[in-house]
Amino acid sequence: MNVIWKSTSIDVELVNKQAVNTMAEFLEIKFKEIGPNFLKATMPFSSKTRQPYGLLHGGASAVLAETLGSVASWLIIDTDHQICVGIEINCNHIRGKKDGIVTGTAEPLHIGATTHVWDIKIRDERDKLVCASRLTVAILKNPN
Repeated sequence: MNVIWKSTSIDVELVNKQAVNTMAEFLEIKFKEIGPNFLKATMPFSSKTRQPYGLLHGGASAVLAETLGSVASWLIIDTDHQICVGIEINCNHIRGKKDGIVTGTAEPLHIGATTHVWDIKIRDERDKLVCASRLTVAILKNPN
């Protein structure tokens, strides 16, 4: 399996430090694993992620998915010359969740020069699919 990341010295501690003072930190998203071609993070169910019916809010799932895909693109690009921004996200909410933790895994569908497309699956503790998402990320010239 080919390693897709720009550096082999990337670790989850570095990635988690990048989440300080972001929505990821607010929702307590924690990066857990960087594989050769995937990125994995968890998000707890809490009052921050609950919708009025007591279920995991679909928007929280979308935040987890977009966070995973955007960070995965950031781990691929040349950050001295490029930035990456999400331009389209699709989420299919498959199963409700009322407690515990969900785990999202992002894997590439396409890694091009100007776009990346990520397949993100969010699963519960029993490995049941909660949300299936696809994120398209634009790779742009760094304006700085």
